[in-house]
Amino acid sequence: MKKVSIYDKAMCCSTGVCGPQVDPVLPRFAADLDWLAAQGHEVHRFNLAQNPAEFANNPSVQQMLTDAGIDCLPLVIVDDQIVSRGEYPSRDNLAMWTDTPLKRPVSLPVSGAGGCCGDTGCC
Repeated sequence: MKKVSIYDKAMCCSTGVCGPQVDPVLPRFAADLDWLAAQGHEVHRFNLAQNPAEFANNPSVQQMLTDAGIDCLPLVIVDDQIVSRGEYPSRDNLAMWTDTPLKRPVSLPVSGAGGCCGDTGCC
């Protein structure tokens, strides 16, 4: 399983989904991280306002902040490699970076012209 670390800009709480004006991307991303953790991956999320020591203790994050400033946040790191910066990635990208298969919704079988039982003539 992979270790996924998210370094967020300063937010009001750990997910940023509270307050009067919630960025609609944040609830989706929080759900995607919950899904990723449910797949067995180790997920850590750090908020600059609440976890500044985590930013200071990671040399890759320090270097990105020095080079690109705070606009590089959010940073997504998978197994010590930066895979995304400056935007919240999609579930598809999270799945790709962690080698996690996406389970697409299963569609129901569609009956043919012979009714719900096919061509057996039972109905």
